[in-house]
Amino acid sequence: MSAAAFALSASFVHAAPPPKAALPAGVAAVTNVEGIAEYRLPNGLQILLVPDESKPTTTVNVTYRVGSRHESYGETGMAHLLEHLLFKGTPTTRNVMAEFSRRGLRANGTTWFDRTNYFASFAANEDNLRWYLSWQADAMVNSLIARRDLDSEMTVVRNEMEMGENSPSGILLQKTMAVMYDWHAYGKDTIGARADVENVDIPRLQAFYRRYYQPDNATLIVSGRFDVAKTLGWIAQSFGKIPRPKRVLEPTYTLDPAQDGERTVTLRRSGGAPMVFAGYHVSAGASADFAAASLLTGILGDSPAGRLHKRLVEGKLVASSFGAAFGLAEPGVIFLGVELAPGQDVEAARKAMLDTLDAVAAEPITAEELDRARVKWLNGWEKGFSDPQAVGIELSDAIARGDWRLFFVERDQIEKLTVEDLNRVARQVLLRDNRTVGTYLPTEAPQRAPAPARVDVAALVKDYRGRQQLAQAEAFEATPANLDRRTQVSTLQSGLKVALLPKSTRGNAVQARLRLHFGTGKALEGQETVASVVAEMLDKGGAGLTRQQIADRFDALRAQVGFNANGQDLDVFVVTVREHLPATVALIGRLLREPAFPAEVLDEVKRQWATAIENQKHEPEALVANELMRHGNPYPRGDLRYVPTFDEIAQDIGAVDAAQLAAFHRRFYSAAAGEFSAVGDFDAEAVQRALVVAFADWRAPAAGPQAYERLPNPRVEVAPAAFKLKTPDKQNANLRTTLALPVSDRDADYPALLMANYLFGGSTSSRLWTRVRETEGLSYDVRSSIDWNRIEQNSNWAVSAIFAPQNRAKVEAAVMAELDKARREGFNQAEFEAGRKGLLNTLRLQRAQDPVVAAQLTSNLYLGRSFAFSQQVDDKISALTLEQVNAALRKYLDPSRWSIAWGGDFKEGN
Repeated sequence: MSAAAFALSASFVHAAPPPKAALPAGVAAVTNVEGIAEYRLPNGLQILLVPDESKPTTTVNVTYRVGSRHESYGETGMAHLLEHLLFKGTPTTRNVMAEFSRRGLRANGTTWFDRTNYFASFAANEDNLRWYLSWQADAMVNSLIARRDLDSEMTVVRNEMEMGENSPSGILLQKTMAVMYDWHAYGKDTIGARADVENVDIPRLQAFYRRYYQPDNATLIVSGRFDVAKTLGWIAQSFGKIPRPKRVLEPTYTLDPAQDGERTVTLRRSGGAPMVFAGYHVSAGASADFAAASLLTGILGDSPAGRLHKRLVEGKLVASSFGAAFGLAEPGVIFLGVELAPGQDVEAARKAMLDTLDAVAAEPITAEELDRARVKWLNGWEKGFSDPQAVGIELSDAIARGDWRLFFVERDQIEKLTVEDLNRVARQVLLRDNRTVGTYLPTEAPQRAPAPARVDVAALVKDYRGRQQLAQAEAFEATPANLDRRTQVSTLQSGLKVALLPKSTRGNAVQARLRLHFGTGKALEGQETVASVVAEMLDKGGAGLTRQQIADRFDALRAQVGFNANGQDLDVFVVTVREHLPATVALIGRLLREPAFPAEVLDEVKRQWATAIENQKHEPEALVANELMRHGNPYPRGDLRYVPTFDEIAQDIGAVDAAQLAAFHRRFYSAAAGEFSAVGDFDAEAVQRALVVAFADWRAPAAGPQAYERLPNPRVEVAPAAFKLKTPDKQNANLRTTLALPVSDRDADYPALLMANYLFGGSTSSRLWTRVRETEGLSYDVRSSIDWNRIEQNSNWAVSAIFAPQNRAKVEAAVMAELDKARREGFNQAEFEAGRKGLLNTLRLQRAQDPVVAAQLTSNLYLGRSFAFSQQVDDKISALTLEQVNAALRKYLDPSRWSIAWGGDFKEGN
């Protein structure tokens, strides 16, 4: 989240709320903290407005103060079930998901221990904003919560349960939480008990809904670009007519006593890698002591600075370490843990982990550890506060803890933390008898953590005003013409192409991408794994800096940087702020040109790869994808286009050594072929100078790096095939089909085929979604997609679904029936018109996202395009006819030519 060391720029201040005289009737202004204005309606609805003109998007979030904590005996899973059923509609709006899709809304809901929230993001549009507000008001009190909808959604909810059951880490967390709590509802997982969910009583569920889904138990948050005065008027119009409920919500009062002995839980299942968790009880999320506990998880569990990483990962006892803190309304928990690679000793790892945690009392946290963790936390907080689409979610979590202003209070608490505070909390929390990890061990001298206590949130936030408000950024219109008009294109002496799109953003945020191309297909034979490891090692030592120094330097620059290689490309992903982009570019340049490849870190990376491969070998989705990609692949092992087995990947990673990495880098790396893009708030001249220093002279001399020549990837005709892969003990199954298409995004049929896929399975109003998820309730996630080739006529169409293994035949039958019907009868005019509007809205929303624009700029540089190409696609979609779309569907999407695979724990007859 965030830290004291960074002051927010005074040049970014939110627009002030309208004067009281301008407020609609019944709307009362309450307070304003750092640009977030609070209002109330007479019925109790709390309203938070977070205006931000920097991005042409709007996000609406409705948070209800009800989660699994509020469920009684026999009601587990009710809060989550209501989240699903709310999307089933009201008497006036039945097909809600289809309407979202038609309007281009990216919408969803989530349920947690203390709250349920519903949110939607969309390209700024007054009609969509007004409609979504009216739907939320309608859904608050008029949702159907009907038996027929419950019956159809039940299998979807069960499928979501089964999806979670496939994750050993998720189930281990669930089991550990259950053992940690004796009485409190936090010991019950939000998804609920299967028996409770499957046998839920509709009148009881409706009563639960009527009790909690009321304006006095809700907060409405609107962030991004919108007219404040109009929005308040629409809110008053939609929500103001809802009467204040007469019922009184009873407060929850259950608190567990202090734990009085170490507890243990063991989970045995097929597949995956060994893991060990240690859970500790901590204070409620509003407490300053929780802020200390939250930083403690980073100091102990982070990589590479964390104590567990240094002592266990670097000591080759485990593959990775981690930490997590649950900030809840009532006393919560923190978790620290490790994951092991195949062959590592679980008992030795558990002992070393617990010894490290127990040793904190004798080896106190240092000022350096506190400062490093605080900087990382505060960087994350600032990034969340700077993103109008994320800030609503952040506020939702603060509301769940007791009050939205806790979002700022927690930041203040983190900034004020001292080493003494941190070590006091560590001594109180990191006790053997406050821990859940191993077997129960009675003791003659038990140690007790402090008794749980509530936090008086009202007193904590009373008269809180926060800091100076952020100013508004410019109102930027993300049209293709404006994107091209604002983009500055150049080429460095080395050959690196550059596209810079400077514009003011909230919080001075900037997104950058660098892609370097290297080698030929012949020169890179057998080198794909080496290339991937080279990329992974670039930020783990180099330019005269250690891994920790590099991590600290990026933190100081408030930069998140990632390196990844695929085939002939190295990708560098950058998120930072205005004043630090030039220095970040400079550091990236040094790391790319002067890597170190330390042997001890390479060993760690190889162990982590081995762990990931072992996990993937047992996952239905991974096995299905690998099988289909290997089917009919004509290339020999070593060719970049060859698809290796998991065992072959393990063999390749085991053979990599530091000398190979250094030789690969010398032979292939340069800036002779590549692209750089930046989008956001930055000084273009300063960034250009940094790029010149970092890359302008990094060319490929005669005896230097291997010149780049793209390896062709033509379409290969593959015979249709079917594969059924068994994955024991995996309760979530996967279906996937694949079909190579003789088209690229430059072909005349591209717009029609794009539209045909969108209507069939590319949206939440599509044929597939409506049939398989909404009508028959067989899958939590079902879709079709096209992986478009930008150069060759070799794109790939896929259909995918997750489901319970026993429903395999039903899922396949439903998919085939919908595809056959679409090919025979075609789409109708109404769904075509609605789908075209939804697709165009989706494309516009994508162009409003800075990360998407940055990626598109690098792609455009490589392909010799501009955003005018995107406008041409929009225009062609607008000009499409229904006949063209139906013709494209029939011409290309032929199931008789596809290959299909299923993966899951299938029993006889499934």
